[in-house]
Amino acid sequence: MYHDPVLATPAKADPRPKSAVSTGCGLAGLIGMACWLAFARMRGLDGPYAALVNLFAGGVPMVLWAVLVDKVHRNPSTGVKWENPKPLRETLDISITKIAGLWLTWGGIAAIYSVCRFYWEGNFAFAMWCFQVAAPALFILSIPYVLWIDRRLEKPRDGAWMLGAWLLGNKDEIDDAAIHNHLRSWAVKAFFLAFMLAIVPPGYSGFVRASTDGILNNPIALANWLITGMFMFDVAFATVGYILTFRPLDSHIRTANPYAAGWAFALICYPPFILMGNGGPLDYHPGTSDWTHWLAGYDILLWIIGAVLVALTAIYAWATMAFGFRFSNLTHRGIITHGPYAWTRHPAYLSKNLFWWISTCPLLVTTGSLYDAVRATVLLAAVSGVYYIRAKTEEKHLGADPAYREYSEWMERNAPVPRLVAWVTGWTFKPGYAGLKDLDRGAD
Repeated sequence: MYHDPVLATPAKADPRPKSAVSTGCGLAGLIGMACWLAFARMRGLDGPYAALVNLFAGGVPMVLWAVLVDKVHRNPSTGVKWENPKPLRETLDISITKIAGLWLTWGGIAAIYSVCRFYWEGNFAFAMWCFQVAAPALFILSIPYVLWIDRRLEKPRDGAWMLGAWLLGNKDEIDDAAIHNHLRSWAVKAFFLAFMLAIVPPGYSGFVRASTDGILNNPIALANWLITGMFMFDVAFATVGYILTFRPLDSHIRTANPYAAGWAFALICYPPFILMGNGGPLDYHPGTSDWTHWLAGYDILLWIIGAVLVALTAIYAWATMAFGFRFSNLTHRGIITHGPYAWTRHPAYLSKNLFWWISTCPLLVTTGSLYDAVRATVLLAAVSGVYYIRAKTEEKHLGADPAYREYSEWMERNAPVPRLVAWVTGWTFKPGYAGLKDLDRGAD
């Protein structure tokens, strides 16, 4: 194998690029949620309102840490100049125009929710209830917030302002690209926040209600309880991330993925477009069973595989927690370089797919049919392919930021997973990342 000195660069001489989020931010949220969950289990608080309190229990400590310790509001990337705010009379027209654009966006989202009755069925009904309760306050509070922030923004004419200018007939300074990015950003938030709020209560309830009697002697029960808990943390952190998109916290959406392939391959992983669900074209489950079926009676193997699946779920949840309150699909909200992102660029995608392959064992089928075994394996491989393409389209989006290119190059030189791939395949990384513009890549 060709030896590239770049791959042998000592870590101390090649420091990892700084992460946009500190480790302490995610830990603060984890501690807050853990304290609430301990209290909720003691008191039997397992309802949907208690699940919302869990979001506050994690979100408030993260915001306090970010502001008081990390001082994120002072980051140049916020675009906020706190000293010497402009007089209100200078920004009033801008703010009125921006509010018009913002309200038009929210009205469009409300119209989509109303027309698509899917959002009023099942768990999504709870999400719609949350939006109905929050909407009046959001519309009212948006007025003083916009008036306040515009006086401090270096460039207050953003995508919302551009849309408002278009609405009011002022087309002299309109930037179509800014409007499109604004609409894509709110499309991400509207789609994924509704989904997250729909699955927050059942995941939370399942974890809080679960009995732990005798669980330490049962590898299946212990693994399932821990996996449920970590998925609950993952969903809670992600939901907080979709809620707290604020420029003063430096958690605003810089850009939303502009590539159609990125949107297509992301949306088919979520309802109502999901292709991997029951009866979907990529449903690999028919004829298969899970690890507990195939390893029944082999207690040692049950403990080992259970531990592996718990570890993979922990990595998956850790990958979301590492974002603090910045997690969001299809967006750029700062480059994350710490935690599992120091090992691989896509820890969530990698751990999720390994979990599916190990827990399902698609080559083993209950029907005994070779056809069913091949079909399940091919379809699960196709599902993994979907996540590979998601990763590539997301990387292409983030590759427009020099900070991501720096991180990606550092990863190829230092991170265990890329180095392992290089060792196995014989492929060596060359500085410059010349092929980036031709690839579709991303963050978890």
